[in-house]
Amino acid sequence: MDIFGIMVSDEADDSVHTFMGHTGEVYTVTCSPTDATLVATGGGDNRGFMWRIGQGDFAFELEGHENSVSSLAFSTDGRLLASGSFELNIRVWDITSGSSKGTLEGPGGGIEWVRWHPRAHVVLAGSEDSSVWMWNADNMAFMNMFLGHRGSVTCGGFTPDGKLICTGSDDATLRIWDPRSAQSIHVVSGHPYHMEGLTCLTINVDSTLVLTGSKDGSAHIVNITTGRVVTSLSAHTDSIECVGFSASAPWAATGGMDNKLIIWDLQRSSPRSICEHERDMLIVAGAI
Repeated sequence: MDIFGIMVSDEADDSVHTFMGHTGEVYTVTCSPTDATLVATGGGDNRGFMWRIGQGDFAFELEGHENSVSSLAFSTDGRLLASGSFELNIRVWDITSGSSKGTLEGPGGGIEWVRWHPRAHVVLAGSEDSSVWMWNADNMAFMNMFLGHRGSVTCGGFTPDGKLICTGSDDATLRIWDPRSAQSIHVVSGHPYHMEGLTCLTINVDSTLVLTGSKDGSAHIVNITTGRVVTSLSAHTDSIECVGFSASAPWAATGGMDNKLIIWDLQRSSPRSICEHERDMLIVAGAI
């Protein structure tokens, strides 16, 4: 089992490469799915950069943002990058030329996250104003808006098969949407689901299950077809900030503000391993 976590730490720097360019906090980091040397970063200094590992300087800057760069995402084919900002819009970048294709506008609040369709140049984004938006990044055209949440849409994305959308909100609900009609297929809320706002979600490779984490320290797995909670995972004592499914085993991972990374055996709904850290867990990634 290979897994790594990213946490807040005051320990000595043992990194193999450091990107120097931001003058404020770094809020988002993403790696190209097709080029292992490309990394994009965005931060509270209103700046975003494209870096190439092994080079001393950035490849190009994501110029034009006037507020914090809150979310970044590469398209599945690695040709485009979307950068979301608290200035209420998203910019799309051509990776080869380093130039901007244009700006996607519409949300009335800051951008919480940005995701791409798994097989098309379609951008999905959640906003602080409780809305979710979808655009065609090839012609920069608006496609759909998803309304129903009553709080900031904190997490979301397409299912891996591209047929549905899952979104989580600070209103403590999970919504499953039809991307064509923009209608909610399922709304998951109330007991035995989360009692406080959702912070993160991930969808399994089969597009059948969604795992969500919450401020209340609980994690739940929902059947996407039925909209029913099928598993509840309780061991964290503080907000869960990151979740992940194994691609090859009945396991999942959760990381929280209680300094714990927990690997779960989903067949037993119990912890398989608990890793204690000195500081908060912010991201889990890798291959479980």
